[in-house]
Amino acid sequence: MIEINIPGRGELRLEHLVTDVNGTLAIDGQLIPGVAKQIGALSDRLTIHMLTADTHGRQALIDQQLNLTAIRIQPGNESEQKAKYVRSLGAESVVAIGQGANDAAMLKEAALGICVLSQEGAATEALLASDIVMPGISAALELLDKPLRIIASLRR
Repeated sequence: MIEINIPGRGELRLEHLVTDVNGTLAIDGQLIPGVAKQIGALSDRLTIHMLTADTHGRQALIDQQLNLTAIRIQPGNESEQKAKYVRSLGAESVVAIGQGANDAAMLKEAALGICVLSQEGAATEALLASDIVMPGISAALELLDKPLRIIASLRR
């Protein structure tokens, strides 16, 4: 668990990391270098959940590289499927990371929504639904490793 007390906002007790895969952890179906190590380092504090439509058909390899099994999202209404998944975990205990339009609802639903800028870009909906915008997945995962940065960004 990661506990963060943000002045003017309150306390976060994060137990789950819910993340998109393509565009967030991977580009063109290839895991971004360094992500496996960072995810591994967070797995002692957060339960890691990956949500994907497996656009590039390479999720089995990514699952193997991360020693995790992604949840497959069905085509159609992907945004609501992701938000529903966050709610099923207890949204107040979730940090979500994504960058696509289909990630916006889960970013908004989560206690902490992080939008990442990637080589695929970031959808305006995802930017507006997030609490924090980071320059890439590596910086976003590092943020969770150094929660005082979250406080610095979100305190009021």
